[in-house]
Amino acid sequence: MGAGIAQVAARAGFAVVMHDVAEEFLARGMKAINASLQRDVDKQRLNPDEKGTIIERIKATTDTEGLRDAFIVVEAATEDLAVKTEIFKSLDKVVRPDAILASNTSSISITKLGGVTQRPDRVIGMHFMNPVPVMNLVEVIRGAATSDRTYEEVRSLTERLGKIPLECRDSPGFVSNRVLMPMINEAVFALYEGVASRESIDGIMKLGMNHPMGPLALADFIGLDVCLAIMNVLHDGFGDSKYRPCPLLKRYVDAGWLGRKSGRGFYEY
Repeated sequence: MGAGIAQVAARAGFAVVMHDVAEEFLARGMKAINASLQRDVDKQRLNPDEKGTIIERIKATTDTEGLRDAFIVVEAATEDLAVKTEIFKSLDKVVRPDAILASNTSSISITKLGGVTQRPDRVIGMHFMNPVPVMNLVEVIRGAATSDRTYEEVRSLTERLGKIPLECRDSPGFVSNRVLMPMINEAVFALYEGVASRESIDGIMKLGMNHPMGPLALADFIGLDVCLAIMNVLHDGFGDSKYRPCPLLKRYVDAGWLGRKSGRGFYEY
């Protein structure tokens, strides 16, 4: 998703620094951006010169010093509070004092992330949907200390990126995953309890509810480890048994069956 965010920002005309911990991850990200833009060239939605210009706007680096002059940094690391906390502590020391620190987290508290910095008023959530170049929504999450100024700047930026910002307050799972993940979890329970096959569960939701993708296939697309992490955030945050992750979801993650990225989840790839 970090590569997708970089692509969208560069296409909107911004100079972008894409940072990761290893060159191989940066190379993978640039490859994904190139392939995504090439699809637009092939469909005549972009010409080759425009594609080249967009790619030239992106500088890939493993050095956090490259972020020093950024006016906003959007973190898109793994959905793990400890990992994100360390990143925000580090960014707080590197980037200029008035810069905005945003997280693409899908469930973790923005208030907690802001609390480990010296600029909690400049910390906000920007939850892009996957795939970033295609999906229009950005869920903008205000932490307890997020200022009105920060929110307005991010709302304006989101619109300049060609996305639609919708605001919500900091709460476990925000709105998108507080609603989506229990539905996915319930679909896993239906499979676990033998109510129906994976094909029937997904087919019923696609044909009956007009969903473009069934919940089990969607879980595979998101990553079962990510789904489990979000369910754990909901369960821990609300202390309500209705958010208890299905044992089958836990079992698949333990087995390394994470969905599309591992070649196997509820379906085989």
